[in-house]
Amino acid sequence: MSNKISKSVIRRLPRYYRFLCELEEQDVERVSSGKLAEIMRTTASQVRQDLNCFGGFGHQGYGYPVTKLKDEIINILGLHNKFKAVLIGAGHIGTAIAAHMKFDKAGFELVGIFDNNEDIFGSRINNISISDEKEIESFCKENNIDAAFLCVPRNAAAGLVERLYNSGVKNFWNFTHYDIQGDYPDVIVENVHLSDMMMTLCYSMNEDKNEQTN
Repeated sequence: MSNKISKSVIRRLPRYYRFLCELEEQDVERVSSGKLAEIMRTTASQVRQDLNCFGGFGHQGYGYPVTKLKDEIINILGLHNKFKAVLIGAGHIGTAIAAHMKFDKAGFELVGIFDNNEDIFGSRINNISISDEKEIESFCKENNIDAAFLCVPRNAAAGLVERLYNSGVKNFWNFTHYDIQGDYPDVIVENVHLSDMMMTLCYSMNEDKNEQTN
């Protein structure tokens, strides 16, 4: 089913999930498409269209049962899978991700952290010891790793991806500017380009500035 759903709808599902969790914590049992649209800052029509992509979850005049809809989104996103993942690159970004991300809430279990800086080998982040990057292949094969989170410089990414790919890892959360799918079209990649996002913010601010001065 997921290959028939637009990326824009898929990208909105985590927001639905987050807001439904908040409603559940407030002991809200049902929510209308109008109220959900208000929370999501969209339209009731958009909410209904999004959720209808995956089947009917609500009843006209009664709204959506919050807990049931939240559980359905968990199933749609596959958050129950607990995919095993490794993080490569324990610099500032990698350390922040390993220390603060709630991996279990996002469908993953972080089981290994790797770096090439021998000064930090054996240090622990969230009770996970930082290991030598040279051990990646054997670790991935022995632990059936599903995904890798890349937080390394771009010039190191290509070699690491080749090693991971040859070790059976074909799913990546990519913080580098290396185009993984360009070389490995059969992998699944979610790219996070922080500088691109900052430039997009800059563009929006520049447009707003120009409108104010015209």
